[in-house]
Amino acid sequence: MVLWKRWLSRGQPSDSPSSENHAEQQILAIQSGDESLRESFIIQYRPFIAKTASRFCRRYIDPNRDDEFSVALTAFNEAIDSFSAAAGGRFVGFAETVITRRLIDYVRQEQRHSASLPYSALAPNGEEHSRLERLEYAAAQDAYEQDRIAELRSAEIAVLSEQLAKFGIRFQDLASESPKHRDSREALLQLGAQLAGTPALFDKLLEKRQLPIKELCSLAPVSRKTVERNRKYLIAVSLIAGGAYPCLRQYIQPELDREEGRQP
Repeated sequence: MVLWKRWLSRGQPSDSPSSENHAEQQILAIQSGDESLRESFIIQYRPFIAKTASRFCRRYIDPNRDDEFSVALTAFNEAIDSFSAAAGGRFVGFAETVITRRLIDYVRQEQRHSASLPYSALAPNGEEHSRLERLEYAAAQDAYEQDRIAELRSAEIAVLSEQLAKFGIRFQDLASESPKHRDSREALLQLGAQLAGTPALFDKLLEKRQLPIKELCSLAPVSRKTVERNRKYLIAVSLIAGGAYPCLRQYIQPELDREEGRQP
């Protein structure tokens, strides 16, 4: 997190079992009502689903025993129904995003559930408990919540690091690549968010793994030289803003909004 704070304060997988065009043809057939094809398609991509879940969890996920695989499987099925080739993206990357988002939701739900179990039965509510004991309980519960959030944030950083690697960017590079001046940083944060919020450009970034420099210069009054010089920073910001990174996203909100307590 030191590198992460220093950074902010100062493409698609190739392991799919079939070609993208063939996959999209199958998805179109499924969406048109061929439910018999859905089962075989999911079986075909079962290794991809397990690999994506394992990569997110940073441990081996057993398809026959781990709940995380069921979550990933459900998310993959959801991706089949919601994928649109007209949007310009590729199915494998889209499915990976949906799976990651659902796994993050699952982890957060599990954290909320587990946070209520260890402490609720022990909460000192009676008169026999001193004020000090109640304060100790509150402090312990807060520490537990913070540890859980830190775990989720670490998982998001691991996923982001792998995504950045596809662009030839190391997470460690971001600290030195961060704009030094606040005004510049604010402008680039907003530009990265605009990129993530423009589907055609964001899909182009993910598919080509190249920053759409010309188009970005038309979105905001920024020079081509500035965009090129801050390429890594802009890519990282846009991936966070447009991806399944709820914990990390809070770090890319405009600094003025954070300081003044306003919602962006």
